[in-house]
Amino acid sequence: MNIIFKAIVGSQAYGTNTLGSDTDYKGVYVQATHELVGFGYKEQIEISKDECYFEVRRFLQLLQSANPTMLELLFVPEDCIIEKHPAFDLILQHRDKFLTKKCLHSFGGYAIAQIKKAKGLDKKMNWEKDRMVRKSLMDFCFVYQNGKTLPLESFLTENNLDEKRCGLVNLAHFKDCYALYYDVAKQLGYRGIMAENGDNIRLSSVPKGEKDLTILYFNKEGYSSHCKDYQQYTEWLKNRNTQRYVDIQNHGQQIDGKNLLHCQRLLDMALEIAQLKTIIVRRPNAPDLLKIRRGEIDLERFMGKAEEDILKLEELFKNSDLPDEVNKDFVNELLLEVREIVNSE
Repeated sequence: MNIIFKAIVGSQAYGTNTLGSDTDYKGVYVQATHELVGFGYKEQIEISKDECYFEVRRFLQLLQSANPTMLELLFVPEDCIIEKHPAFDLILQHRDKFLTKKCLHSFGGYAIAQIKKAKGLDKKMNWEKDRMVRKSLMDFCFVYQNGKTLPLESFLTENNLDEKRCGLVNLAHFKDCYALYYDVAKQLGYRGIMAENGDNIRLSSVPKGEKDLTILYFNKEGYSSHCKDYQQYTEWLKNRNTQRYVDIQNHGQQIDGKNLLHCQRLLDMALEIAQLKTIIVRRPNAPDLLKIRRGEIDLERFMGKAEEDILKLEELFKNSDLPDEVNKDFVNELLLEVREIVNSE
């Protein structure tokens, strides 16, 4: 891998790193010509979750789309640059040409996405407590009695019935509905309601002439959805970084402070692109961003200000003389020049 650029990115570059922050690296490489014309082309190589490199063609494509992470590489502070080839200097000479009106949607859109991540209704940190408890299949079974429906377990308890002595039979044309029978004398060998693993309904053979007690409905889709949610929740519990979740001041809700930090950072950068036509990676307001991460903010005021900034951005970019997009011929020529410099060595 012929690396032409490598830099420290993320919180270390922004100046928002904390004691437990990782050091992330991103870079650009130029692949050999024989690999480009064959089947060996790799547009991206991930060394680890903290280190990733992009082939120069892919890098320039992402720059054309105003990808925030790639654009930041062009403006990263000098003290974050670990390795730089003269071929990459050629790209840096033209970095301003990659700042276009597309930045409104890339930076602004990413900012909105961070708000949704931080405060989404399904953010697992804010799941209502009963969704965090593993429910039984029985919790999704209901019976019909006296013109009403009630939970199966309540029905069994009220009538002093044993689940293992119940028998279920499919009802034709009634999706997920069953006739429920009961073996009073313990002689009919009914198999109960749940399978041994507890993950499905169990059917029984019922002799002719037996009278059913009631109709049982199994909310199969609800049970499947719960199992999926619970599995995702347990995986999240196992892998989560608890330091990211903070109590928002005067709000009584835990929220992902890192998402809110990035929301503000992206909005600030977008404003700077529209007004100053540059990207300031090392954030001058880093202490304020860290306060946001710690939850030392008024959430409603923060959200209101973010919405105002987004409206302001739309007006600024509309009136800006930034180009609508990067000239494709320019990018193609730049790519060829970079490859020629590297391959001539």
